[in-house]
Amino acid sequence: MTRVLVVEDDPQLVRALVINMQARRYEVDAAPDGATALRLAAARQPDVVLLDLGLPDMDGVAVIKGLRGWTRVPVLVLSARQASDEKVAALDAGADDYVTKPFSMDELMARLRAAVRRTEDVPLTPGTTWVETDDFSIDLLAKRIVRDGRDVRLTPTEWHLLEILVTNPGRLITQKYLLQEVWGVSQSSKTNYLRVYMAQLRRKLESDPSHPRYLITEPGMGYRFEG
Repeated sequence: MTRVLVVEDDPQLVRALVINMQARRYEVDAAPDGATALRLAAARQPDVVLLDLGLPDMDGVAVIKGLRGWTRVPVLVLSARQASDEKVAALDAGADDYVTKPFSMDELMARLRAAVRRTEDVPLTPGTTWVETDDFSIDLLAKRIVRDGRDVRLTPTEWHLLEILVTNPGRLITQKYLLQEVWGVSQSSKTNYLRVYMAQLRRKLESDPSHPRYLITEPGMGYRFEG
């Protein structure tokens, strides 16, 4: 049974989330602040975390950084903050998805299911377990990237995107396909997700992120990996 940790200080929203998730057979723990969230995450080992950024004791970004110090558990941010720099800060810290309040429960559940799926091992095609470039190497079986002699940390979402691209070198992967595979959605309005996460990957892997050598955009169509 999938265990969810809800980190939210609004008791009415917590109650609604707990009722809806328990009805869908999720096990749910709830924390009203960041310190409690970090303690519960260590003790209960959740499969996914739903995190509000506006907590009474610390900013949610600090909670993400605390989690990322020891776990790759998917983190879905729930926030009324809509500024792009707020979203980028959360994604930079290691969040996997960002859901803006108010949201529909059906959409949130779909995002949650997609986040859990991304942590599951995906069978790899023979011959695609190791990728070597001039700037970094990728061990897909060990889920490890080394660049300049150092490990590069990716979130589950970033890994999933990268796996799809590097196991299809030189091939255009459409925006629609990536959205369906990674987020479980195909609405054209969600292409901003791809732009944000591809920018994240380029910052971590490319020598010059503004002029990428490996993660190439095909404007209006999709992306491809050039090894």
